[in-house]
Amino acid sequence: MKMTPSASLLLLLLLGLCQAHPLMEEGGEEEISDTVDITTQILTSNNGTDEILLEGDLLAPRTRNAMVCWYQSCMWKKASNGLVMIPFTVSSEFTSWERQLIDYAMNTYHSKTCIRFVPRQNEYDYISIENKAGCFSSLGRTGGRQVLSLNRQGCLYYGIIQHEINHALGFQHEQTRSDRDYYVRINWENIDPQMAYNFYKQNTNNLDTPYDYSSIMHYGRTAFSIQYGKDSITPIPDPNVQIGQRQGMSYWDIMRINMLYGC
Repeated sequence: MKMTPSASLLLLLLLGLCQAHPLMEEGGEEEISDTVDITTQILTSNNGTDEILLEGDLLAPRTRNAMVCWYQSCMWKKASNGLVMIPFTVSSEFTSWERQLIDYAMNTYHSKTCIRFVPRQNEYDYISIENKAGCFSSLGRTGGRQVLSLNRQGCLYYGIIQHEINHALGFQHEQTRSDRDYYVRINWENIDPQMAYNFYKQNTNNLDTPYDYSSIMHYGRTAFSIQYGKDSITPIPDPNVQIGQRQGMSYWDIMRINMLYGC
């Protein structure tokens, strides 16, 4: 029987749930990874990397002297037809199913923004999706080949793929926004002083959009916490607001892409 496109996507999602790699929580009990916020999953996956990472999953810039990417120099170029064509390659280490999942996460950009990911031909600037030790990306277009790592054992989730792609488009973590202190409290006493730099505010262009607790780019509440179960980030004024979701881009994540790139 021939499957409809919608049935095929449903099957792909079901396969993803079946093949997801579980995390081991304290006490040795397995938890389904969908119950773990995006930051916990990313930081767990990045424990073994030798890369110099800022804020947990951003490659330290080699071509710029600051973590700033709101200027033309690190945005991907728009073609005359109004589309932003981003060449990419995918490592042969990924299985056919894993490549399908990456494609599926990219399709949201194709349907809701002017971003188009296209297989690389001979373009100089491109994203190389690789199975490195962890989940990480550069911030914006760096020039030449830039690695976007999606480790096969911990990073191949719809939300994590989009999180790292958004970094490559030029977006930083939500809680580093210049106005974040109005919306979250950073509990410095629960953060290792050597890790405190991960929570420094950045000189961000917020595109006149509201702070978004539901952003795919927001840390979870226990990111880099030195005490199990203690918040490193607490939403204010309502401490019960959910942060750190990994289901996919929020409304404002999509709006900001369209605003930044003039879609």
